Amino acid sequence: MPVLNVAFSGTEELARSIAKRSDVRDIESYVYKEVRGGLTQIISLLRPLKHPERLRPLLSVLNVAKVGLVEVTKVDASLGEILVAFGCARIEIGHVIINPEQGGWVDPDQVKMILSQAGLENWKLHESVPDEHDLRELLFAHLDEVENDSEGDLILPVDQHFNVKGVGLVAIGYVQSGTVNKHDTVQVLPATEDAIVRSLQVMDDDVDAAVSGDRVGLALRNLREEALHRGCMIIHLETNALEKHKISNFKLIKAPFQSRDLHEADIVHAAVDMQFTVGRVKTVDGEDITVEWESPLWLRSKSSPPVLITQLDAVPMRILGVANSISSA
Repeated sequence: MPVLNVAFSGTEELARSIAKRSDVRDIESYVYKEVRGGLTQIISLLRPLKHPERLRPLLSVLNVAKVGLVEVTKVDASLGEILVAFGCARIEIGHVIINPEQGGWVDPDQVKMILSQAGLENWKLHESVPDEHDLRELLFAHLDEVENDSEGDLILPVDQHFNVKGVGLVAIGYVQSGTVNKHDTVQVLPATEDAIVRSLQVMDDDVDAAVSGDRVGLALRNLREEALHRGCMIIHLETNALEKHKISNFKLIKAPFQSRDLHEADIVHAAVDMQFTVGRVKTVDGEDITVEWESPLWLRSKSSPPVLITQLDAVPMRILGVANSISSA
C-alpha cells in the first residue's frame, strides 16, 4: 500500500475535507485510502498540534513527510517559522493554500516572497481553496515523485510502546528507511538488545513487511520493556546503519531570517529522524560549532537527512539552521 506522508499545517476543517481523522497524539493523523489501478494508495496528513506553543511536533512531522501542505489564514511570525522549517527540512514538493480568516485578507505576493526567502520557490501557491477532489488528485500525483528509501538500511525510531494482551510488547513508529519483515532479527539502540519481530501491523492491517513511510506496530519477542522508550532506534542486527554521537562537530548554515548567533554554553536541540536531542555548545569558532549531547544522537551512517538545530528561547525564530558536515568528535 503506497503511502504519501504529507506534513500539514492548517485548520482541522480543511484536514477533515481531505481525509478521515485516524490517530491523535501530539500529532493528528488524517488518512484517505483509494484503490487506483487495482492498488490501494494512501494519503496520510500529519498535523502537528499546539504550534507555535510547541515546536517538537512540527519538527517530528517534517522528519517523516515528503510533501508539504500549508493553509495560510494570516501572515504572521508563526507562518514564517513554519515555512522556514519546511525549507530547512528540504521538503521540496508542496502546496500553499490561501484561505483568510473571515473578514481578513492575505496578500498572495507577500506569501510568494516568504516562500522564496524560505527556499520553497518551487511550491505551488493556490489563491483559493481547491475542491477537495482536486486537492486529493494533486497529492496523489506526488506519489510517483517522492523518493522511497525502502532499499536502504532499516531505520525505525520508536515513539510509542506498550504491552498488548495476547500479543506482547509492541513498538510503534515510522519506518524512516529500509524494510522490516516478519521474523526479522532487529536491534534496539541505545540498549543494544536484540529481538525477533513476531508480527507487523500497518494501518490496522496485519502485514508481512513494512517499508519506508509506513507507520508500523512491531510485536517484539525476547525483549525487555525497559529497552524501549520514545526516541530509541530499531535497526537490523549488525548493519552499522547508525552512528552514535556524544559530541558533534558541524558548520551551522543559518536559517532564513535568523540573525541570532550561538555562543559557548548555549543550550540547543537537534531534530532528525524523530529525535529531539538536547545539547550544550562547547566551542564556537565562526561557523564551526561543537556540541555535547545530553543523550546520544543517532545519525545514519549513509545519507543522513538534514539535522535541524533549534533553540527554544530564540524569538521569534526558533529554527537556527541546519548542521552541515556533521561528524562525531
